[in-house]
Amino acid sequence: MSRFENLSIGDVVDGEVSGVVPFGTFVRFADGVDGLLHGVTGLEVGAAVTVRVLDKDAERRRASLALA
Repeated sequence: MSRFENLSIGDVVDGEVSGVVPFGTFVRFADGVDGLLHGVTGLEVGAAVTVRVLDKDAERRRASLALA
C-alpha cells in the first residue's frame, strides 16, 4: 500500500511546490501525488512546504491541501 493510500483527512505532510497557477499552488508529496493549495500563490517551484490534507480522491490520486 502506498503512502498516499494511508493518508487520512487532517494528516500533516511535507511536500515540495511543483507548480504555481493563477488559482493556487500544486504540491507534490506521497509517491508523486500532487495536491492543490487553492488560492495560495507566491510560493516558488521547489520550495519545501508542510501541508494538511483537507480532502483526497484516491481514484484520481489527487488531494486538496491547506498550509499547516
